[in-house]
Amino acid sequence: MLPNLKSRILGENMRWIYISPHFDDAVLSCGGLIWEQTHGGLPVEIWTVMAGDPPVGAESVLAQQMHADWQTRNAQETVAIRRSEDQNAARRVGAGIRHLPFPDAIYRRSKTGTLYYPQGIFVPPHSRENDLFDEITRLVADRLTQYDTIVCPLAIGGHVDHIITRKAVEALGKPLWYYADVPYVFRNPQELPSATAGMTGKTFFISPQGLAGWQESIAAHASQVTSLFVNLADMRQKIKEYAQTRNGLVLWERE
Repeated sequence: MLPNLKSRILGENMRWIYISPHFDDAVLSCGGLIWEQTHGGLPVEIWTVMAGDPPVGAESVLAQQMHADWQTRNAQETVAIRRSEDQNAARRVGAGIRHLPFPDAIYRRSKTGTLYYPQGIFVPPHSRENDLFDEITRLVADRLTQYDTIVCPLAIGGHVDHIITRKAVEALGKPLWYYADVPYVFRNPQELPSATAGMTGKTFFISPQGLAGWQESIAAHASQVTSLFVNLADMRQKIKEYAQTRNGLVLWERE
């Protein structure tokens, strides 16, 4: 193949794929970079893993408490609202979206109805969810092309869905970029060195316009803001400080 033809084909087919455990994780952690990429002409998609419908069954006290925090009435309403927020957030940074069919950890249960995570979500994956890793890997692999660049969470903070997502994406056996999970990296900064051991960081420039797009994309997840930050002003300030202290946004890749 002629070099210029190969380059043109690569450019036409290249995508950046941000793997997001939940509807908000990719824009929380990388919204500014996504904005810069799409406004620079790069195709970007956000693939949310735990975006499926909640199974029928009684909700745990934990899920009910989270719904109260989010001001939603039940699991079905919550997921519908969050999908709508995700579409709005993606538009604000110019990205496409794809939703995988796996429910959030607070809703997942066995075939007999036993909830896997009734009391907490910052725990290791349940032993009965081993097949979930393979299912995620398979669905992601089926939708990728050889030209895609994949960006994956580091799973800082230890949220079970972030852990599952990272392990499933790593099982693809493809080169990966990694992002630090916001806001968990704010709360657990001591985890970053060990999470990125053996990796090299690269700083990507974020313009004032990109920062604003980042903040607006997070604000689009209105149900989540006050459970992750004090309020909108606090979110905007923390994201601004995060970008300023790093002179942009850092992604990591294995050496």
